[in-house]
Amino acid sequence: MKNLLYVIFLSLCATIQAQQKIEIKGKVIDKKTKLPVSSATIFVSIAKDSSMIDYTITNNSGNFLMNIKKPNTAFSVNASFVGYETQTKVFEGTETDYDLGVLELAEAANELQEVILKGSAPPILIKKDTLEFNAASFKTGPDANVEALLKQLPGVEIDEEGKITVNGKEVNNILVNGKPFFGKDGKIATQNLPAEIIEKVQVTDTKTKSEELSGEAASSENKTINLTIAEENNKGQFGKIMGGYGSDERYESSLLYNRFKGDRKVSVLASSNNINSIGFSMNEIFDNMGGGRSRSVYYNDNGSFGINNLRFGANDTGITQSSMVGVNYQDKWLGKIDNQASYFLSNTETRNDNRNNTVNFLPTGTTFSESAARTRAFSNGHNFSSEFEYKIDSTASIFFSPSLAKSLAKNYSNRNQTTRNEAGDVLNSSEFDNDSRTENDQFTGNFTYYKNFKRKQGLTVDASLDNSRNNNLTQTASATTFADRPDDIRNQRQFDNSKNNNFNIQSEFTAKLTDSTRYALGVRYELLDSKSVLETFDFDAGSGNFDNLNAAQSNDIRSNTQKIRPTAGIQWNSKKVNFSANVGAEFVNFNNESDYLGINSELDKNYVFPDANAYLSYQFSEKKSLYVNYDYDVQLPQAQQILPVENLSDPLNTFIGNSALDPTYQHSFYLSFNNYDWAQRAGLFTYSGFTYSNNSIVSSTVFDDSFKAVTTYENVGDTYNFYFGGNYSKSYKKGTRTFKWTTAISMSGNFSRGLTNAVDFTNESYRISPRVNLSYTLDKVIDIMPSYNYTMFLNNYTNYIIDEANNFTHRAQLQFTSYVPKNVIGGIDLSYNYNSNIADGFRKDFYLMNVSLGYEFWKKQLIAKVKVYDLLDQNLNARRTITPTAIIDSENTVLRRYVMFSLTYNLKSFGDKKDDGGMIIIH
Repeated sequence: MKNLLYVIFLSLCATIQAQQKIEIKGKVIDKKTKLPVSSATIFVSIAKDSSMIDYTITNNSGNFLMNIKKPNTAFSVNASFVGYETQTKVFEGTETDYDLGVLELAEAANELQEVILKGSAPPILIKKDTLEFNAASFKTGPDANVEALLKQLPGVEIDEEGKITVNGKEVNNILVNGKPFFGKDGKIATQNLPAEIIEKVQVTDTKTKSEELSGEAASSENKTINLTIAEENNKGQFGKIMGGYGSDERYESSLLYNRFKGDRKVSVLASSNNINSIGFSMNEIFDNMGGGRSRSVYYNDNGSFGINNLRFGANDTGITQSSMVGVNYQDKWLGKIDNQASYFLSNTETRNDNRNNTVNFLPTGTTFSESAARTRAFSNGHNFSSEFEYKIDSTASIFFSPSLAKSLAKNYSNRNQTTRNEAGDVLNSSEFDNDSRTENDQFTGNFTYYKNFKRKQGLTVDASLDNSRNNNLTQTASATTFADRPDDIRNQRQFDNSKNNNFNIQSEFTAKLTDSTRYALGVRYELLDSKSVLETFDFDAGSGNFDNLNAAQSNDIRSNTQKIRPTAGIQWNSKKVNFSANVGAEFVNFNNESDYLGINSELDKNYVFPDANAYLSYQFSEKKSLYVNYDYDVQLPQAQQILPVENLSDPLNTFIGNSALDPTYQHSFYLSFNNYDWAQRAGLFTYSGFTYSNNSIVSSTVFDDSFKAVTTYENVGDTYNFYFGGNYSKSYKKGTRTFKWTTAISMSGNFSRGLTNAVDFTNESYRISPRVNLSYTLDKVIDIMPSYNYTMFLNNYTNYIIDEANNFTHRAQLQFTSYVPKNVIGGIDLSYNYNSNIADGFRKDFYLMNVSLGYEFWKKQLIAKVKVYDLLDQNLNARRTITPTAIIDSENTVLRRYVMFSLTYNLKSFGDKKDDGGMIIIH
């Protein structure tokens, strides 16, 4: 600890120590036109080894100004811009001010063959539609992954859930050498690929496959990150294998192996652990241990977790033991067919104990419910996905992506619940034992064909198919007692089988009107077909079998919806403007049918809806941009909401449809503004959205004196929700020190209507959340990352038993990493969580502290670590949920303190290079 404090003290002293500065300024122009070149990259590097000192970007007038620490040796000033030859000037470093005057950049002889020496590559290049970072210019710690590299890039933010944004815009697609790596979600790539093999990080607008094939501008403002691997590293193998065992029989293990050879890439992932982790994170500090920096996957509020749009684990929170293996294959066949395929095999087992306290608000009074449950869940899953892209010729391409998923889940649960009135009298109580088995099969396929004709005309055909089958068997033994109505005792089996088939195909023809405008004519056909059969059998004491059909709890529901949507649109694409607007009509044939208690009911409706959407993207300059989007949507009610079928599965709540329901009509607006100054490494991003709904469908629930509910569905008046926010980030780099800070605020609101006991009420809810994140790095010495987030929840009611329900939360976190002394890596993650309004009996706050200490040896191929999770032994999972009709406090099983010892082996072999230690070299 004394050594750690000494390191912190030295780093802080180094930060504030006065340094002799030099000033470098000048102007960059086009040699031929004599016009200024804006957004050219100016970077300063040491002359002898080309290591970068600092960089900046020219402004709209082509001017630049830099203040840097005076080098102790000769240095070079480089001016670079896409399509131009790099201009370089070398200085001995004896002066204090350097006025370079006017630097003239000449156009490159052949832009397609542009060559930049690796050592002198600019740290950042701003192209028309691509932002490109040179990975070697941004230092990361030893054994760092790609996520650590991304955190060093200006304008890039990664939150505690792993969501990546670039200048405020969310990254929803991550590729490696232009192709998915275990799916486009990208978490596996960023958490597992070593930063040292990456040559460039390219950021572009995310396009649909049809936009990509046709070359159209992106209609989304989301971003795609493409990680390019240096050519010398694209032929070899690398990976890690890690195993650990700790107290309370906790264990973790994972394997990552990659073999690259030109277009062919094979990757294997495997893991097994009982610490609530997918296991694919190869974080340099905490490996797979849960906590802030080591989340390799997304975690839902219900405790399940997943990766690359695949969900694993149970439906409840708790402690999960998981085992997985995955294989990814990429290649190029016959020089024309790009293909990639991934396969996952997963197995999970989750155990959870839960207790809830619920305050139910009714127009006639308040009730209080207490419940406790024990759940054991098991699942096995197979997931296969693939992509094939065939370039027929220079004018036509075909893309096809089939995927298959198959899973088996078993769930065992026991739950008891008691509801009381304000006087403390018991209104009802219940106890349930459930044993369920669910099989799910799903096939999805997406197909895109694009053909480019003469006169800049194009034809796009998109088709998709989603076919799923779900078979569920549940055995239930329950006893529900009421204060003033007959008890409900059940011992039965339910067979719930459903099938869903969704198919759509659309075709669009585009043709040139002017150099910057095109018109589009299209038509879309969509089919949604579903069938659900529920059969319930009561136990027959005489036969000893479940062979008495319970007709009141059995039904057959079918729904078939067909939509035809012709549209016409206009597209305008120029240097600064991307605009698209489409209008049309949607013809809907909505057919629903049910068999219930021997009665066949049909409900068929035909609709004609208007259809409209538009977006505008305006680029004021390389720094500033504006994005606006509008969409009109119609949502049809579900078959269960409109058919006269009573759902009696829940003894405490009966559901029945309402055939008079109308569709819901929605108008959605979105606006964002981005202003990032690369010269100052500072940027602002703001956004806002608004959705207005008419005829919203809500649940209408009536409770009797025993708190037994009957729920149907009703259309209510106008409702709306909105959100807005923004963030400002700035980074500073001085020599080996980097400081970065981000401040942000988000706010959302919702105006909703509801019906309880046939009484109308309204709810206005607001969420306000400011946050600040700081990051300080002293290269190869320490990383310090503190953050703080405050969230306030406000709920206001009219015509309701209460007027308001409010609470707030605090979350503060500190991540500290030390890389000294040599070969030693230490880390501390400390977080504090507070909730102001947790019910009595639940803790309001807790600290979570994880520590790690690792030692590299055997020429850094082996790393031994000792890690402690929840060092203070305070972790808890108490959560408050506020709805328009209830306040729910819950607590679940969570991981508590454990110690883990682990050993990691690193494998690296690229091209003709290899680590010492006798690794195989691939030629």
